[in-house]
Formats: sequence, structure tokens, C-alpha cells
Amino acid sequence: MTGLDLSKKVADRYLKREVLGEGTYGVVYKAIDTKTGQVVAIKKIRIGKQKEGVNFTALREIKLLKELKDPNIIELIDAFPHKGNLHLVFEFMETDLEAVIRDRNIFLSPADIKSYLQMTLKGLVVCHKKWVLHRDMKPNNLLIGPNGQLKLADFGLARIFGSPDRRFTHQVFARWYRAPELLFGTKQYGPAVDVWAAACIFAELLLRRPFLQGSSDIDQLGKIFAAFGTPTASQWPDMVYLPDYVEYQYVPAPPLRSLFPMASDDALDLLAKMFTYDPKNRISVQQALEHRYFSSAPLPTVPDKLPRPAPKRESHNSRTSDFNPPEGPTVLSPPRKSRRVMPEREGFEGNAYQNDKLDDHVSEVRPGLGDHASRNEQVPMSLDFSIFGARPPNRPTINSADRTHLKRKLDLEFQHPE
Repeated sequence: MTGLDLSKKVADRYLKREVLGEGTYGVVYKAIDTKTGQVVAIKKIRIGKQKEGVNFTALREIKLLKELKDPNIIELIDAFPHKGNLHLVFEFMETDLEAVIRDRNIFLSPADIKSYLQMTLKGLVVCHKKWVLHRDMKPNNLLIGPNGQLKLADFGLARIFGSPDRRFTHQVFARWYRAPELLFGTKQYGPAVDVWAAACIFAELLLRRPFLQGSSDIDQLGKIFAAFGTPTASQWPDMVYLPDYVEYQYVPAPPLRSLFPMASDDALDLLAKMFTYDPKNRISVQQALEHRYFSSAPLPTVPDKLPRPAPKRESHNSRTSDFNPPEGPTVLSPPRKSRRVMPEREGFEGNAYQNDKLDDHVSEVRPGLGDHASRNEQVPMSLDFSIFGARPPNRPTINSADRTHLKRKLDLEFQHPE
């Protein structure tokens, strides 16, 4: 049997149903495996139309997922070429963590939040033990199956780490989940970048909205510093040596309790350790899993008892609004060598996200949800978000990473007269 006949035979095995999603590089279908009766998801990736990038990305994802076999990591069942397309067959997952967080009809108890975070960290610890950085941790890349099991997915940006002096692109992660060392342009980093993103997801579970919603890399740093205080040399000695380091005006850290009023003391302690500025001192995923937060009452909810949204077609119009915090920095860049970033208390303008292409053969990520939302007044954290009717702002994706360096952005985009 020729290779062409074999690929057709494999392709004929899967009976495609509805389209689950569509992007730049291909389409995701729900399908039935006629041999086993199993429901699967097939990612059809167009090859030959892109000069490069997608082939490397897809092959890298296949290679890594063959190594990462775990209940908390998406299972790659099959991969085959057919009619000029590469087909990746995954286990079918009903929803994702973003849908859970945004669904105003869902009540998340402290035990539910603990369970979702624990499964996230369990998947991540397997990656790090196998020397793999995920580099795209965010709620809609955490898929949830019919039994409530959460699994890490979308490994198109993942890389092997551990080689001495290996340099990576810093243009990874959706901006809201990007660690400060990446925003300052570091090319050498390790598992701590995934820990920071997991902390942002933890915060999002507690608040039921994205925690740090920056509209540019500089604004993102300003949001981080407003939340945790401007880092000092004693907190993060290597900060001033990072490629795109710029000086920010010192702002003291508000009490963490003021940002997360309903979180337990153990939750706040874990958050603080995961949000440590210096990546060398940031808690590891294994240490996070061993934190007393997970062993103290209430214990994590059993996965099949976790609340989940209705099927996506039903819940599409009942998403909660994402709230932009009203306080954010405005960048002032005087045309002199010593640049400072001065936070103001007046808020920032809109949600304009750039759509630049990335280097390093970055794969496409699912597009953001919703339209631009109007500015909202800050509200205390509440478990009932149904009173807010504004549609959520566009989420920045990997494609919205700023391509130019921070210093260039300061020079060209944010100059003000003396």
C-alpha cells in the first residue's frame, strides 16, 4: 500500500462533524473515530501555503506531546498528512477554563478554585520535569474534559530548556500573562516564566476577570508595578541589566489583601510567592504544589464535581464582562538619556492592541473574544457579575506582542515636549 493510500485510509477513519474553531493556519473539527467510536478533535493545519513556521510549529508540538503523557496534558492520539494538510487528532475536550471564569451563571467556591489551580500546576510540573517550557499559559489553553479533568493544551510555543546560555525570544505568552523579565526583553529564562503566568491564572480565578490588563508592554509593566510595587535593587538585583530595562518611578506595593479581599491567608501567601519579581527566587511549580494552600481546608473539589458551563453554543451570549482597572500608568519619555516611566492616576486610554508578527516561528493562538468595552468604574470583587452588561474587551494574543523594543517605543511613540 502506498503512502497516499495509507493516509487516505487513516483520514477515512475519522468522520468529521461540526467546526469547533478556525484560525490563520487551519481549522479544528469535532469528529468521530469510526474504529473506536471515540469523539475526537482534529486540528487541520494547512501546509505549503506558509513558507515556514507552521511546519516547524506543528512538528514541534507533535514531538513534545509524544513525550508528555499525563492526565493533566492533552493527549495527541494521531497525526497524519492528507491532501496537503497535516491533521493532528486530539482527545475531545468540552470547554476551557476561560469559559468557566467568564460564565456568570457559575459559582466558583474556594475548593473549586483550588482544584482548577492544582490541576494546572500538575500539568505544568510534568512539563518542567521533562525540561519543557510551555510559554503560552492562559485560561483558554487549559481545556476541560467531560469528567472535569483540566489539561494543558496548545504546545506550539513550547521549547526544551536547560542548555547553558540558550537564548529564546521574549515575545511569548499573551501579554496579560507575561512575566516582567520577558517584558524587559530577557532572552535567557526558564520555568519561572510559566510560574508567573500560572499566578495570573490563579488571580483570574479569584477575581473572575483578567488581573493585569496592559494595553502595551510598557503599560503591562506599569500594571504589574502598581499591583506589587516597583521592584527595588534588593528585590531583583539583575533587573537593571536586562536588555530593555527602563526606570519606573517608585510606587509602594498596596496590601495584597486589598487586591484579593476574599482570598484566604494561604492563597495570598502562595500568590505572593508565585508573583515574586526575581525569577531566581520565584517559587517553582513543585514547591507551589507542596504549599499548605492545597492541604488546608477546604480540600480541592473532585474534578467530576466541578462546575462547568453549558455547551459553548448555549453560553456564547452569557459571558461575563472583563473589567479594566481604572488606574494605569501614562508613559512620559523626555528626550534625554535618563528615561523614567511616571504612573498617573487618571487611567489609560482604550484598549488598542497591536497585531505584529513574531519571530522564532511563533504559532497562531486562538483569537480574542468580544469587542472593545467602554471604561468601567472599579468594583469590589463579587461572586455575582450578572449586573455588568458591557461586553468584554479583546484579549491580547501572542500576535499582539510588541515587536519593537521598549526603548524604541519610548523614543518613537511616547515622546512628549519638555
